[in-house]
Amino acid sequence: MQKELQIKCPVDRIDDQDFIKNELLKKLSLTKNASLNFKLIKKSIDSRKYPPVFILRYAVNKKERVITDSEKLSFNYGLSKTGKKVAIIGAGPAGYFAALECLEYGLTPIVVERGKDVRARRRDLRAIQQEGIVNPHSNYCFGEGGAGTYSDGKLYTRSKKRGKIIKTLRILVDHGAKEDILTDAHPHIGSNKLPGIISNIRNTIESNGGRVMFDSHVTDFEFDGGSCRALIINNENRLEADNYILATGHSARDIFALLDKHDILLEAKPYALGVRIEHPQELIDEIQYGQNPRHPNLPASSYSLVCQIGGKGVFSFCMCPGGLIVPAATAPGEIVVNGMSLSRRDSKFANSGLVTELSTEELNAKGYMGKFGNLAFQQEVEQSLFQNGDGSQKAPAQNLIDFINGKMMLELNESSYIPGLYKAPLHELLPDFVYIRLRDGLLNFSMRLKGFHTDAAHVVATESRTSSPVRIPRDKMTCLHPQLDNFYPCGEGAGYAGGILSAAMDGQRVVKCIASQYHHQ
Repeated sequence: MQKELQIKCPVDRIDDQDFIKNELLKKLSLTKNASLNFKLIKKSIDSRKYPPVFILRYAVNKKERVITDSEKLSFNYGLSKTGKKVAIIGAGPAGYFAALECLEYGLTPIVVERGKDVRARRRDLRAIQQEGIVNPHSNYCFGEGGAGTYSDGKLYTRSKKRGKIIKTLRILVDHGAKEDILTDAHPHIGSNKLPGIISNIRNTIESNGGRVMFDSHVTDFEFDGGSCRALIINNENRLEADNYILATGHSARDIFALLDKHDILLEAKPYALGVRIEHPQELIDEIQYGQNPRHPNLPASSYSLVCQIGGKGVFSFCMCPGGLIVPAATAPGEIVVNGMSLSRRDSKFANSGLVTELSTEELNAKGYMGKFGNLAFQQEVEQSLFQNGDGSQKAPAQNLIDFINGKMMLELNESSYIPGLYKAPLHELLPDFVYIRLRDGLLNFSMRLKGFHTDAAHVVATESRTSSPVRIPRDKMTCLHPQLDNFYPCGEGAGYAGGILSAAMDGQRVVKCIASQYHHQ
């Protein structure tokens, strides 16, 4: 009979299968010579005490071969059996995983992406990094694979209610990701590996009767009688389908405006805003592991911090150990930063978003009213911090100690941010209430992580695209927009996801809702 067991493993014995087997046998009260089949199903690190140890969970069976949940899955990407077409707006994780799910249900997906394919997109990323040129349709947020492709590929989510996470991870493995994402507690692919995986997913979609259209910007919708009748692409081409999935991501502000033009219901949504904080990775390793340099079997260390300041959350977000800060603006004249890591996470820097939650009620009280009030505040902050004067994507930054003390005395540190930093009084440039909460949150975090409060770190503005500031409402059961009978808001841009995994699972969920009307499941 198969069961699960958890053991602790010293860092230097993580590859010692004899040691691991013996520990499992001890748990089962069996002798060292007993036979045992075992497979790893979860791996994490406990660094609360020195030295850190691995926490390993295994599926074990004394007699029969161990079969994990991932191995039980199979996928049948067949050609359309229903003759029904599903137009999917956006080729991010919500859009692409929705397309794969369509194939499983015999629906024909047509993915419409405003940006370029994942490899052609690189030229525009190079332009924003090196020349400060922002292509509004092809950047770190828009293009094949969505925002996650070139901003790290972290796969951690707390959202368990949308479906089985293992299915999403297994699909990624089947398309080229390493199998360790199936077992790591905080799985990560890396921005150097994801493009190939995304290309493979596209090949699966197209080879099974689906279609992917690039450089295809949805410039209008045709709505009639409570239904979406067609998409207008690039102001001239008309695309009809039976159902429409809107998976445009958290930064497609023009889509919100288009929907509003047609009196489609929208509502303001809470989100978070702040800065990126960057430390030397060696310092974070020493804080978390008590080791400098860290043991070669240990990954670059990370942290997750949260506290309440004045009844509002302040928290770390999208932490990138061994990572880089990148420019994530989607329009000229704004400064937005994000974080990413390559698969090896071997940069000498660690960065994380440091943000505070912004409620609709709070922003209403400050004069940002209506469905677009939260969006207007986000846009205003991003534009007001664009102050370097040369039109580039150089980002305003401040030494961490100066930021906390509200002064401008110390110099900036070396940074991973390629466009460059310039010294700026962020304690004055950020809205007062945002700055005060970030400052007090940092003081709280500094008491919990000894060494976090250091002049070797700096903060960089602006980390503002944590999630969408607008929600497109939908029914909880059917996922349909309340005004339309074939229109499905989906993923981060609609306000129903917060990362690669949750967006992918939301895409799968929406397709199940669509398929139920044809399959009666």
